[in-house]
Amino acid sequence: MKKVLKAVLLLVLNAGLLMSPGCVQTEKKEKSPDMDLLIKSEVETAVSMLQAIFVKHEQGEMTLEQAKKLGADLLRELSYGNEGYFWADTTEGVNVVLYGKKDVEGTNRLEAKDQNGTFYIKEFLAKGEAGGGYVEYWFPQKGQVTPQPKRSYVLPFKPFGWVIGTGYYR
Repeated sequence: MKKVLKAVLLLVLNAGLLMSPGCVQTEKKEKSPDMDLLIKSEVETAVSMLQAIFVKHEQGEMTLEQAKKLGADLLRELSYGNEGYFWADTTEGVNVVLYGKKDVEGTNRLEAKDQNGTFYIKEFLAKGEAGGGYVEYWFPQKGQVTPQPKRSYVLPFKPFGWVIGTGYYR
């Protein structure tokens, strides 16, 4: 298990080194092709990390439940820039990872909607089912309660039945 953790951490660190600090911007802005590319790339990296863990499961080094737990634990800690984080929901809408929020993780968010009536989890799942894509909605920043406009990118990770995402505030 320690070898798996080391391999996954090396993968994540190498991906982080490829990202130039100038690519990450923390100020709010309108939809940006650069930011769209960044969040898509970050989600692809997170999914590749999960794939590396799944391969270890397929090789018999851990059970599927152990692989999912390791994947969730690493995804919860994975970040980029100053405020970039990831989340994961199952294809049934149950949250797996949302920066360690114990009141959210493990709950079904399928009926969650923003102030404009957008069922953003359903949107995430639909984009995941279609192979990935962008979703616009309103959501509070980490540690805040007031929703802000947000644009996210999501990708499915079918071996775990998860949809993985990240985004930026506009």
